[in-house]
Amino acid sequence: MTAEIEKKEGSQREARDALRSSERAISNANRALTRLAASAHELRAEARRVAERGRSLQVQVSDREAAIERMLVAWAAASAPDALRVALSGNDPADIGRQLHYLGQISRAAANLLAEQRAALAELERLANDARSRAERLRAIEQASRADRDKLLSERRERRGVLQDLAADIRKNRREIRVLQADEVRLARIVAAIGRSDFGSLKDPFSALRGKLRLPVRGELTQRFGAPRGAAGMEAKGVFIRAPEGQPVRSIARGQVVYADWMRGFGNLLIVDHGENYLSIYANNESLLKELGDAVAPGEPIATTGSSGGNEETGLYFEMRHLGRAFDPLSWVKLK
Repeated sequence: MTAEIEKKEGSQREARDALRSSERAISNANRALTRLAASAHELRAEARRVAERGRSLQVQVSDREAAIERMLVAWAAASAPDALRVALSGNDPADIGRQLHYLGQISRAAANLLAEQRAALAELERLANDARSRAERLRAIEQASRADRDKLLSERRERRGVLQDLAADIRKNRREIRVLQADEVRLARIVAAIGRSDFGSLKDPFSALRGKLRLPVRGELTQRFGAPRGAAGMEAKGVFIRAPEGQPVRSIARGQVVYADWMRGFGNLLIVDHGENYLSIYANNESLLKELGDAVAPGEPIATTGSSGGNEETGLYFEMRHLGRAFDPLSWVKLK
């Protein structure tokens, strides 16, 4: 498993943890909404009870109003006599006392009815205000909760999208790794076959040229030995030199072409044997100017730069190997 895939799988785990938190929050929000709905149901039931109670109180209010009206009529018909009228009337003082007592009862009953009337009206107003306050508070809380749930749903969609993208990237990277590994295996087989060939050591030992070689093409060094190669993140066994298409690719030293053909992942590939089990490898070429078995001189054009093999950039992929193992070409060349 490469570091790049491990990093993306770590991001995938983080996204899953975030998704878990979001979905828990959504569950809590839905539970709160369910409780609010139950509260709304209770509030509506309470509103119905308040309305019924209000209607009952209204009937009582109407009855009291009629009773008060009758009492007022009776009070007006038998209003309390003043002292002169009592003296001149010649009525029995006991009858007058009874009349006064009756009027007092009417007055007290009217006062009680008025007090009950005021209390009933105040209770109706209080219940109505309480119901309105509860309804407004419930609407505000429900709106806020729905807004929170919508936000969480949006966040979950976004994080699910992140998960899907990460999963797609990981699948793609794994496919790329399998492809690159297969490409490496093919190249390793070619190199191993060359290592068993009958090509002998050439004149002038190649090992004496360490630190004196020049890169095979002029351009920008965009990938170094050991750096992650492509999105898959596999370590590069060579360097990539970005250059315009069609530029000459020159042999780094005297040698003999031991491979000149197209290979999957490397495009038009040319390998030169320099003796002492040293090989130089030139890939992604637009064209190969040499064929199998050709001798090449130092600095002689052997190919032209391109982007064959599916490479996204034009230039040259360049490796050096000894006994089949790749090593850093930059440790053998002069960059200036």
